[in-house]
Amino acid sequence: MRDPQVVVFGGSGFIGSHLVALLSQENIPTLVPTRHADRVRELTMLPGVDVVQANIHDGTALRDLLAGRTAAINLVGILHGSRVHPYGPELRRAHVDLPRRIVDACAAAGVPHYLHMSALGADSRGPSMYARSKGDGELAARSRPEVASTIFRPSVVFGPGDHLLTTFAKLQRRLPVVPLASAATRFQPVYVGDVASAYLQALRDPHARNQVVQLGGPAVYTLGELVQLAGRYAGCERRVIALPAGLARLQARLFELLPGDPILTRDNLDSMTVDNVLDPAAPGLTAASLGIKLTPLEVVAPHYLAPGEPLDKLRTRAGR
Repeated sequence: MRDPQVVVFGGSGFIGSHLVALLSQENIPTLVPTRHADRVRELTMLPGVDVVQANIHDGTALRDLLAGRTAAINLVGILHGSRVHPYGPELRRAHVDLPRRIVDACAAAGVPHYLHMSALGADSRGPSMYARSKGDGELAARSRPEVASTIFRPSVVFGPGDHLLTTFAKLQRRLPVVPLASAATRFQPVYVGDVASAYLQALRDPHARNQVVQLGGPAVYTLGELVQLAGRYAGCERRVIALPAGLARLQARLFELLPGDPILTRDNLDSMTVDNVLDPAAPGLTAASLGIKLTPLEVVAPHYLAPGEPLDKLRTRAGR
């Protein structure tokens, strides 16, 4: 088997930046295509990492990027889109059309392995647009039998630069109380470094091909508990008020009307009608079966949520 040479789509994002750093540490040549190469200069400083500006939605560009590589890793994902059944064009483009284009390009370029970021709860008949688009994305990932796919289904991912805990810490610095929708929904947060390690192990292990990998941390929390922990570690814990369903949907609708990326949408609420935890009866692999020792949230989160933590210390703790 040839030594890995990979292309990482979405390599400049939260999970991608951690994974690319790990691949660099492991001396795996890595290509990171991006729309704005000048905005990810920190990646260009990593040994063995090349950053190129490219349109990853163009089939010809994809084939050129993948030429001579042994694997493609796709981490591209969005949280929100237009409210259309089964999902809007934004979710279709990112979660369904793009993986199909990538595996088609892998087949054309002779790339044998595709590693795909999905999510716990991915289901073409799921309760939310997000879940349905992720479910159809998995079908796209498997659409070329000559390309072996490995599909990753993580719960929410935490670590320096995350969306969930960092957002709730910021909110508690500004608000006297936190009115919270879906406070009882359960999650199994997994550390971003463990997610990156799972990709590395699956890249190296031929038994991981054509498998689904469920990724969750060592403990389960309700959303309300996660909000309280975020506030506690940030030094500004506030009272959490669980909202009934009607008020929760009204709150989400109001957030949707605000400018910028919404904190919460009605589709997020639809996703949270189902707990976001591992199914022990589901077939496939886990972090344990890949030999990864999971990192507790309580070990990492206090350091990057702490007020006034210098950026260089955060990067050191994150292994960056």
